[in-house]
Amino acid sequence: MSELITADLVDLDLSADTKDAAARSLAERMVAAGRVTDLEGFLADVAAREAQMPTGLDGGIGIPHCRSAHVTEPTLAFGRSAAGIDFGAADGPADLIFLIAAPAGGDADHLSILSTLARHLMDEEFTGALRSADDPERAAALVRGDAPAEAAETSGSSEPSEVAAADEPAAAAEPASVQPDEAPAEAAQPAAPADEPAADAAPFRIVAVTSCPTGIAHTYMAAESLAKAGEAAGVELVVETQGSAGFTRLDPAVIAAADGVIFAHDVEVRDRDRFAGKPVVDVGVKAGINRPAELITEVREKAARGEVGTPAARPDAPMDRDAEEHDGFATRLRKWLMTGVSYMVPFVAAGGLLMALAFAIGGYTINKAPSVAEHFVWTDTSSWAALLFQIGNVAFTFLVPVLAGFIAYGMADRPGLVPGFVGGSIALTINAGFLGGLIAGLLAGAVVMAIQRVRVPAPLRGIMPVVVIPLISSAVVGFLMFLVIGKPIAALQKALTDWLSGLTGANAVILGVVLGLMMCFDLGGPLNKVAYAFAVGGLANPNDGSLKVMAATMAAGMVPPLAMALATTVRGKLFTKAERENGKAAWVLGVSFITEGAIPFAAGDPLRVIPASMAGGAVTGALSMAFGCTLRAPHGGVFVVPLIGQPLLYLVAIAAGVVVSTALVVVLKGMRKTGAEQAAPAAEDAEPSAEESRKEPVAA
Repeated sequence: MSELITADLVDLDLSADTKDAAARSLAERMVAAGRVTDLEGFLADVAAREAQMPTGLDGGIGIPHCRSAHVTEPTLAFGRSAAGIDFGAADGPADLIFLIAAPAGGDADHLSILSTLARHLMDEEFTGALRSADDPERAAALVRGDAPAEAAETSGSSEPSEVAAADEPAAAAEPASVQPDEAPAEAAQPAAPADEPAADAAPFRIVAVTSCPTGIAHTYMAAESLAKAGEAAGVELVVETQGSAGFTRLDPAVIAAADGVIFAHDVEVRDRDRFAGKPVVDVGVKAGINRPAELITEVREKAARGEVGTPAARPDAPMDRDAEEHDGFATRLRKWLMTGVSYMVPFVAAGGLLMALAFAIGGYTINKAPSVAEHFVWTDTSSWAALLFQIGNVAFTFLVPVLAGFIAYGMADRPGLVPGFVGGSIALTINAGFLGGLIAGLLAGAVVMAIQRVRVPAPLRGIMPVVVIPLISSAVVGFLMFLVIGKPIAALQKALTDWLSGLTGANAVILGVVLGLMMCFDLGGPLNKVAYAFAVGGLANPNDGSLKVMAATMAAGMVPPLAMALATTVRGKLFTKAERENGKAAWVLGVSFITEGAIPFAAGDPLRVIPASMAGGAVTGALSMAFGCTLRAPHGGVFVVPLIGQPLLYLVAIAAGVVVSTALVVVLKGMRKTGAEQAAPAAEDAEPSAEESRKEPVAA
């Protein structure tokens, strides 16, 4: 297997001035070395990872990284910038840039080596040696661990293998836990006097879990940072790293003996219930890297106050994975609602499409068929249609409870599920509908979070998540929903339903425009999901207005991917090779009502793609409402056209929006292309590579 980094993958005079240009420059070296097969496809994967969370770290380090199908073997490229490049770190630009490329199915050994490098980036001697390296071979040897760091030699360190550990089998085989007491000898010696008072009182014990979306760099850097801070603070701290190379669970005895827990993560902590009943600090992974001492202090303070419980799980949506405790209420509210909606959508798809298929087979009166448990004729198609409808209808009855339950889960983790589901079911009982489910979920989460802050005796902490919290929170939420706020919400829900039923003329068109803009603004993100959830909620008690809303919502959501697919077909030279390939898939995604099919285009050029998509979505939503199109299925795209009222006009509305979006994105991209071509002659002598990096070779 090839070495992880060689001299030809090192650029000690990186001239790029943006993180995209830096990634391109280093990726081009990987392509030349045969490590990356598709430059544009790989850069798209790097950009998608960067969009989840900035990869800049304090100390002048940038670590753009991703796992990609376009990578042939685990590879590192290193660049050193004199001017510095902004990678989003709080302390300013980065001068040391590591581009880390892992194959989609990368083997555990190399991923472990990458994790070891990530830990060494926290070592000032290692980074200092890289800043003073005078030739690419020397820098590559430092990163590989083939050469000792000069800074370590000058400081008189007897442990130069600290940097070289990346190639040692022991380091590679231990990605799953960090033992901070296994520190270098020189670090351990000054701590010897502190051992004397330890004989009288046991040290404070902390267990931690770190993880990031790719599990390559931030996961292990946070682990190393926490371990060093724990050693400095005189606490026993053990870290479980849940990275790409897999993870080894902490010993249950270690967890049981722990006085507190730190979660520094951007993806869901696996087997989280192991830590129930402990004081918990729950933050994003970058907080574990940048402010570990604060986290240790915070968990000690929580333990002193007797706080227990596991705060909200991190959401799956890429745009929320960098959320931390200090985020504003609006950001946290969006995260909670998105959690509920994301768990509700599969029920929508399953139940709604079953009901739609039942209507297609048995007609719209099939909802009045008797129960198939009492009357079913095996040879009668109407009986089969009734069976499909009744199964789908049962799935639909879970929509509001699931929405409420997982909103509460997003706020308060597993203890929020019981009161959330109870509150959602009560919302159905009192006819408070979709709106009632939203309120019930938020109430349940808030009640559980309040209970978790109550100081309780140590013997009761173990039963809090499974007995006390569900009992008290369900009683409080039930009381509020039945006797206090349930009826006003039900009245508001009825008023909203009546308003939708009476929508005609200009009011309906305006609503169609708003729905279209929401569906196309973030292409599957929170605003898109809010509009979709609003439309689906109306199907629980369908009427003419709610069926029009569902039709307009789905039609607008189909526009962005179809428009991008058409644009790559008619003006392919305006798009990169990777975008043209994505355009082929976007045809299928668009007709299937998967708005996310336009995300690769928006990620690469948001200022042109998103406005164009919104314009087309607004046109389609307005026309669908104006034409009076209706839809009884919550999903399916063109495959449920037979279930659409005014199907031909519906297709006309979609086509009109697609044409508008296509024309607008072609015009906007064409203007950029023209401007770039006019600027090329003037910039050719000064910085040709920077300008060429903005062009598609086919169009040059």
